[in-house]
Amino acid sequence: MDYPHRPVLVQKVVQYLVSVKDGTYVDGTVGNGGHSLAIVESLTEKGRLICLDTDPDAIAVSKKRLAPHNKRISVIRASYAELDRVLVEMGVEKIDGILLDLGMSSYQLEESGRGFSFLREEPLDMRMDPDNKITAKDLVNTLPPKGLESLLKEYGEERRAKSIVRAIVREREKEPIETSTRLAGLIKSVSPPSHGSKVRHPATRTFQALRIAVNKELSNIEEFLNKVPSLLEKGGRLVILSYHSLEDRRIKKAISEWEKGCTCPPDFPQCVCGKTPAFKRLFKKGLRPDKLEIGENPRARSTVMRAAERI
Repeated sequence: MDYPHRPVLVQKVVQYLVSVKDGTYVDGTVGNGGHSLAIVESLTEKGRLICLDTDPDAIAVSKKRLAPHNKRISVIRASYAELDRVLVEMGVEKIDGILLDLGMSSYQLEESGRGFSFLREEPLDMRMDPDNKITAKDLVNTLPPKGLESLLKEYGEERRAKSIVRAIVREREKEPIETSTRLAGLIKSVSPPSHGSKVRHPATRTFQALRIAVNKELSNIEEFLNKVPSLLEKGGRLVILSYHSLEDRRIKKAISEWEKGCTCPPDFPQCVCGKTPAFKRLFKKGLRPDKLEIGENPRARSTVMRAAERI
């Protein structure tokens, strides 16, 4: 199961994540281990890395790739939203840094056979964790029209949700929609013609919405962000790579809230809320890959990186 995958902004990730060379770090989305390998190679022999993922294929690949460093690395099948539980079970009180890369791996898109890509004839599954019960096929074929329309609008920001849902409902009444290419073709058939090689496929937002819903991606991010302040040492770093605005807005908002101090009304003679800033951002605007990296890895083009330090 060897497959190519380029970790995005890998040098920037290491630069902003690793502040204590012999510290304990977490890669909450190990994938095939590209970022993890760069992180562990930047640590001393006393440094430690904990790698999490819910995809058993990713766990298998990353264990193989990171095997030369296995004395300093623990690879665990778990969601980053469960990090607090994992740390308790490992006897780790605080960590020095956490990385999340919220993107899809090349393997998941091209090799997993789970219907993440609209370019391949695959079952309409989209589960990152195959133990989850709900698949994209279930949502497409069983959600009431209004519920499906809301899903596409909320998670895909799809402006043409109504017409897409009408087409899906007409089609599923004939027979279930079971493959990625059938769904993509159906969406394309009711979309206006596009022009130019760089125009986004009309099924992109629908597939994004279904994947987010199946894997509960936004609720996992919210749960994780609520836990982060209690998990990091003072001076510990949080680095997150996101790939669409729904994720990035939540991350940006959380960091902004963490940076705020007293919230008492201005006319109060003294602070009674006791709130102090918990983090400081390491750079103001989100970092993006440069043209060279995007040219070498087109999937990096939508990446936004944000980083903050526990204070």
